[in-house]
Amino acid sequence: MTTVHTSVPSPVGELLLVGRDAAGGTVLTSVSTPGAKNAPVPQASWRRAPAAFAAAAEQLEAYFAGERTVFDLAFDAPGSDFQVRAWRALEEIPYGTTTTYGALATRLGLPRERVQALGGAIGANPLLIVRPCHRVIGADGTMRGYAGGVERKHRLLVHEGALQPTLV
Repeated sequence: MTTVHTSVPSPVGELLLVGRDAAGGTVLTSVSTPGAKNAPVPQASWRRAPAAFAAAAEQLEAYFAGERTVFDLAFDAPGSDFQVRAWRALEEIPYGTTTTYGALATRLGLPRERVQALGGAIGANPLLIVRPCHRVIGADGTMRGYAGGVERKHRLLVHEGALQPTLV
């Protein structure tokens, strides 16, 4: 199995797309920004393959142009059962909305003491933007943790219309 990668520009910075070649095409395994927590770093054994990510690049471009609200990509990012359960719940948060860590925990049937673990699972999401972990905020409306940085999280939510731009 060959690991492939490319970079694409975006309004929130360069995005590193990583995937693996599969029989039906490339399966996306990571979308990250430079310096993001747990972001992969291209290895010498990886093959640069921009064409393999044509659909992902096109869909990301349409998302940032305001023409796409849902991604339709083959992706597979391994994680623990708990992480995968949390990540699937992220995919159900509609474009242009937010939820809180507590509300997401309730939806998953988790006790209050598991909210921090849920935050850890969300923070380990390897598919930034595509799997919308940026839509989860603090109960008081504050931006809490984002592997790509809180400023990017804010920019994504403003882009989606879930937050108003702040004046500086």
